[in-house]
Amino acid sequence: MAKTTPGEFMNQVRAEARKVVWPTRQETITTAIFVAVMMVILSVLFLGIDTVFGFIVQWLLSLA
Repeated sequence: MAKTTPGEFMNQVRAEARKVVWPTRQETITTAIFVAVMMVILSVLFLGIDTVFGFIVQWLLSLA
């Protein structure tokens, strides 16, 4: 492979950066809200699973 010079590299970086399509403000807000809701749902789910397993471990240890 041919090595590129630093100038060519910078030109390639600029060309690729021009291709980037940034999300709109509305898309960013919608995605952020979705992520926050999913984070709350999953945290409650994992809290429930952890609580159930905690009770199971306490019950098993009380048998010994």
